[in-house]
Amino acid sequence: MSTDSATNGTPSIVQVRGLTRHYTQGALTVEALRGVDLDIGSGEFSALMGPSGSGKTTLLNLIGGLDAPTSGSVVVDGNDLSTMSPAQVSQTRLHRIGFVFQAYNLIPVLTAYENAEAVLALQGADAAERQKTVMKLLKDVGLEGMEHRRPHELSGGQQQRVAIARAIASNPAVVLADEPTANLDSETSEKLLSIMADLNEQHGVTFIFSTHDPRVMKYARRLVGLVDGHVDSDVAKDRGVEHTPKGASS
Repeated sequence: MSTDSATNGTPSIVQVRGLTRHYTQGALTVEALRGVDLDIGSGEFSALMGPSGSGKTTLLNLIGGLDAPTSGSVVVDGNDLSTMSPAQVSQTRLHRIGFVFQAYNLIPVLTAYENAEAVLALQGADAAERQKTVMKLLKDVGLEGMEHRRPHELSGGQQQRVAIARAIASNPAVVLADEPTANLDSETSEKLLSIMADLNEQHGVTFIFSTHDPRVMKYARRLVGLVDGHVDSDVAKDRGVEHTPKGASS
């Protein structure tokens, strides 16, 4: 694992080098990413921002092993996803990467508790460990007493809180949140972002968002701007440092 980070000198939990992703649509080739280099330090609370089509969700999916690059490499917590088999990538996702999706992605027939413990069960954790971890996290995200409710009995914000608890429960190295506030009102978004910021500090888990929501940008301590598939700007707000990558447009 690298000892460099683009902003704070902490070890890099994510290293991206020369990353490209091209899609073919008939005779047309779409270059979603064009040679991205990026380091995310352990414990960061960072946001990938940019307009639709900038490549932010594609980059997040590649970091999460949900897609494979056309070229380049992605290393997460010392695991080079680019050289691993699909089964190995799946295991890395299971044990080292948490996900929070725009659409929540909860299992409708499971309770809040069962949804939050699902990854721990897949990891083989025993029932006592699962209960201790999940009950604490549901309390941390403000869902104490709602453990037995199913998704249809919860508001959108409450469902997203379950998704956050599920993402954190497995003690991942990094949590990837793709537009997590897109379907929520302003007040609920603020509460959820505050919860995630608190969890980031309490558990030391790295958060990486993809977003165009100003509320997320306000909470993020580092803003990585993407334009036309490349990193256009990189600002560490808490340190007042701005780095414009070589070759980026001004």
